Amino acid sequence: MSENPFKPFRDPRQARGLPPALEGQADLPLPQAPASLPLPRICRIVSHVVSEFVMLTGERVQMRRDRRRLICHIRQIAMYICHVTLSIPLNDIANAYGKDRSTVGHACGVVEDRRDNAAYDEFVATIERLIKTIFGQMEPIAYE
Repeated sequence: MSENPFKPFRDPRQARGLPPALEGQADLPLPQAPASLPLPRICRIVSHVVSEFVMLTGERVQMRRDRRRLICHIRQIAMYICHVTLSIPLNDIANAYGKDRSTVGHACGVVEDRRDNAAYDEFVATIERLIKTIFGQMEPIAYE
């Protein structure tokens, strides 16, 4: 018999070499939306986390137009995080937010384009790590 030329999938956490205290955590599932929560609630949690983080790091917006723009931007980041970090399909995110699938795709494109800015990229990466921490300990959901 010949050797199998394909290597099995390797969890990126194992490649990092976890310290002995965290050795058992290498078997934890990768972050995905938990099956125990309804999808609108998951999206609402992500939106609240993004909103709180924006308010924590930014200055308060006083003008009405700027407030609306900020709310829209928070929603775009939340949609992006739901799709990229939690692997939720665009249609499901659109249903959860009461928007069209193309709106979610546009939001993901806007956030992806803005990630060229190093400070913005670090901001979004921080939120991604936070969402991975929140949902990383929960059971994965099977989307078909």
